[in-house]
Amino acid sequence: MAQTTSPGDSSGATAVITHRVRSDKHAEYERWLDEIVPVGKASPGHLDLHIIRPIAGITETFTIILRFDTEEHLQNWMNSAERERLIARAQPLLSEGDDFYISSGLDFWFAPTGARAKIPLRWKQFLLTWSAIFPLALLVPYIVTPALSLLGVSGNQLVNTFVTTAVIVFFMVYIIMPRYTRLLKRWLFR
Repeated sequence: MAQTTSPGDSSGATAVITHRVRSDKHAEYERWLDEIVPVGKASPGHLDLHIIRPIAGITETFTIILRFDTEEHLQNWMNSAERERLIARAQPLLSEGDDFYISSGLDFWFAPTGARAKIPLRWKQFLLTWSAIFPLALLVPYIVTPALSLLGVSGNQLVNTFVTTAVIVFFMVYIIMPRYTRLLKRWLFR
């Protein structure tokens, strides 16, 4: 079952795929991942892929977060004959079907309506996000403001704030949050 945002958005796209794997099939599923992951990574527009594995005794769900540069490239991979063939091979390993949600932009930070992926408690999301943004909010202005002064744009609070927030969001989306959530995933999903 797939849900999607409006086509034509070129700001990047993310698929959150959830597979409930039968408890006796985890090793086979891992081998299947070793086969499908390189094929997906070789698809045009592929940017990033994260696999969140189940925690023993808590869940049997594997969650795959897949990012592409455009929604069109992501849709091409998700609807490709190669992926369909590989998903058909994985079906006997799954207790439910291939469930995914496609979104554009930053929607992947929030609970997608149709996905069955386990979402961390809100207070944990708050603490994690705040603990990442707080040091950036302290440090980035000390780098951005002098850099803007060197470029001849000094004393303009609007420009300083615009560039500072752009740098913070860039770091959060592309560098910090993907690594930080991976590092703290046991705590987040406990």
